Amino acid sequence: MNLNQLANNLNILCRSVGAFIQKEGEGFERSSIEQKGFNDLVSYVDKEAEQKLVEGLRKLLPEAGFITEEGTDTTRGERLNWVIDPLDGTTNFIHGLPAYCVSVGLMDGEEVVLGTVFDPNRDECFWAYKGGGAFCNDTPIKVSDAPALQDGLIATGFPYYDFGLTQQYLQVLGAFMSRSHGIRRIGSAALDLVYVACGRFEGFFEYNLNAWDVAAGVIIVQEAGGRLSKFTGDGDVVFGREIVASNGNVHPEMLQTIGEFWKKPVA
Repeated sequence: MNLNQLANNLNILCRSVGAFIQKEGEGFERSSIEQKGFNDLVSYVDKEAEQKLVEGLRKLLPEAGFITEEGTDTTRGERLNWVIDPLDGTTNFIHGLPAYCVSVGLMDGEEVVLGTVFDPNRDECFWAYKGGGAFCNDTPIKVSDAPALQDGLIATGFPYYDFGLTQQYLQVLGAFMSRSHGIRRIGSAALDLVYVACGRFEGFFEYNLNAWDVAAGVIIVQEAGGRLSKFTGDGDVVFGREIVASNGNVHPEMLQTIGEFWKKPVA
């Protein structure tokens, strides 16, 4: 498996799907929105974009299975699996807010080995593969060299359907507000991760995430020299439902800040 060639082909495919999303966005009507659950929105654009990705990826790597947000194909591969979010930031998209992207990662067993996040609004294609470095379009990227949390800009995501831990989360946010340059909430975890990778953010944290939200971003952050963990500092960041990503330098302070207030109840 030639990861370099596969990355090039994946980038072309993601750009094509991103162009489709942009075209559909020009005349998008909110009447076409569906609700999968409370505040969990989906449109025909998400579904058709995912179908296009699945069809293209089958040709690129026939032996691979799929982990997809919209369930276009749920056939798992024995070793290789594409993890797909066809439109990360759907709520932004349907409101006409230009902060959304196509996100596709490839897992080999339990490890992400390749990922592409394409932002059609800024024509930025972030990509990386294991051992190959991280890039935005053709330019190598790396995480920020900010030495401490007080020098950093931090990204997060707010809960939109599970509000049971809201008070704890607000305490965490309050602490980060007073210990950093500020907090931003874009509404796309995939963009948050690649913005850590290219140094726009020093750190990002969020909970209640799915594998398709983060898989591509994980390898891009890793190859850009960043650090990833769960809130506790260990565990599976792809399927673990929570993530902390950083430039490495601010990671201990981020974990400490979160740990001061975050006491997730035992199931």
